[in-house]
Amino acid sequence: MTDGLRRSDFETRLEHVLVASIAGCRALKSCERLSAGASQETYSVVIEADGGERRIALRRSPEGHGSLEDALPSEVEARLLQVAREVGVPEPEIYHVLVPEDGLGSGFLMEWIDGETLGARIVKLESLAEVRPKLARQCGEILARIHAIDLEKTGLDQLLRRSQAEQEIHRMWDQYKALETPQPMIDFSARWLLEKRPAEVPDKLVHGEFRNGNLIITESGIQAVLDWEIAHIGDPAQDLGWLCETSWRYSRPDLPVGGFGSFEDLFAGYESVSGVAVDPERVHFWMVFGGMWWSVSTLSMTRLAREGTDRTIERMTIGRRSSEAQIDCANLIIPGPITLPEVQKGDSDDVPRRDELLSLSRDFLRDTVMNETRGRTNFLARVASNAIDIVLREEELGPAAHEREQAGLSDVLGKSGTREALRWELVHALRSGSMPLDAPGLADHLRNTVAAQIAIDQPRYPGLKTAMDDSA
Repeated sequence: MTDGLRRSDFETRLEHVLVASIAGCRALKSCERLSAGASQETYSVVIEADGGERRIALRRSPEGHGSLEDALPSEVEARLLQVAREVGVPEPEIYHVLVPEDGLGSGFLMEWIDGETLGARIVKLESLAEVRPKLARQCGEILARIHAIDLEKTGLDQLLRRSQAEQEIHRMWDQYKALETPQPMIDFSARWLLEKRPAEVPDKLVHGEFRNGNLIITESGIQAVLDWEIAHIGDPAQDLGWLCETSWRYSRPDLPVGGFGSFEDLFAGYESVSGVAVDPERVHFWMVFGGMWWSVSTLSMTRLAREGTDRTIERMTIGRRSSEAQIDCANLIIPGPITLPEVQKGDSDDVPRRDELLSLSRDFLRDTVMNETRGRTNFLARVASNAIDIVLREEELGPAAHEREQAGLSDVLGKSGTREALRWELVHALRSGSMPLDAPGLADHLRNTVAAQIAIDQPRYPGLKTAMDDSA
């Protein structure tokens, strides 16, 4: 099955579109969904064409709908790619934007560009060692070109929403509130952002997702900028901040720009093209916002899985990445020492024990399924094995973490109650403003609670090491 279509039906319809829209295309040879893309689907499509086989790319929304709040229609995203290409931003050529008559949902066909897109590989591949030191400056130069695009001349002012800092904060805070899950660090971050928001600047085109992982990179440098689905009009520093998030450094926290470069190189590249000096404090503000944005967006992915819109293990477990972004916010705005909960081993005599069943299931996925599969199935087997690891760590660390969180909530609020009830009370106090951000014990409680959660969700995340280094 392919999102409600039998694969044969999907391919039949795709072949019809390809022959009609791609010059020289005679037939579809293969179509494979790639593992990358948490919110959109990307397919490698090989066609038989005049002159031999040819590869193109299909970008498609799950079930024909965007999976991020305010995701742009595919035809608008395709237009953005075309406009950016015209002003010298490296972009693929757009061949065809899907229409309802195609029967394939929402998406578009575009030029296939070879290169590496996986951020974790970009920061490590030996073949990219020579170009990596140049990438931060290239990113700055490209962003300056994006921000210089004439919104009125291109008609983008009629297609994109306008949203600067205050509107962006409230938009994400409202989306989080609608999820009905109490995450005090998110509310604390939203309050901090509103209090620290900078003055508005002239509106510019904002890519919205410019980061390592949304770029195609080769030994020659950046070949394409992808994923324009949340582009809007606003503060251009938002793009600079998002590029520098810890999540996109891929275990290279010493290189804040995508895990491959420095702030200085990024800013120098930007200023060389734009002629505008970069304000580091403004970038810091947008880094905090980026942490809040990502913490909410990951939780939204889990909601989609629960509702059945895209019920996959990838979509379900990505919600656990919210703690990564939350600890990034803590490190940026309330740094300080942390203590982690102690491991507790169960003494169950069950035969077999739960941890034994889970460990063997995980090992089967990693040692057997992953060795005998490829492509997306291989990727999902890894995701599933990682999900089992989360459950195992929760059994070891969860009881102590929950007990400590409940005690911390009682101290901050000055009352007793269940952990969930006290969480909600703290969240409502932060939202109403009745709880000051400098309330005694609040920062310590939030740091330690978020650190305990990331120790369960992803103990190797660099943000946890940063927090632990503050404790040394």
